[in-house]
Amino acid sequence: MSVSLHPYFKAHAGKREACLALLPTFVAATQPDKDCLYYEFTTQGDEIFCREAYTSGAAALAHLTTVGPLLEQMLGMADLTRLEIHGPAEELEIMKPALAGLNPAWFEQVCGAVF
Repeated sequence: MSVSLHPYFKAHAGKREACLALLPTFVAATQPDKDCLYYEFTTQGDEIFCREAYTSGAAALAHLTTVGPLLEQMLGMADLTRLEIHGPAEELEIMKPALAGLNPAWFEQVCGAVF
């Protein structure tokens, strides 16, 4: 079981390099978290994507608390254009009250396996 978050950011005009410079700080803040399964950033032009997963909805929310100040800094330089959250229905329900204001797309897991 896991919960994955998929935030997409669009850097403001002239702010791409400043956004990219902030990414290692996000990674460093996340590294001590043993409930994080993976955490990485990819880019396409001015779009920045974070691929991340956690052992539970509660672990994902704890991560968001940890990186909250960094996220505020990022949102000063980029727009959150899309947020997807994927996971088992019961884990998504844990997260919905805290994240409703971000208007995420909720994807319920229907089948799968860990290899």
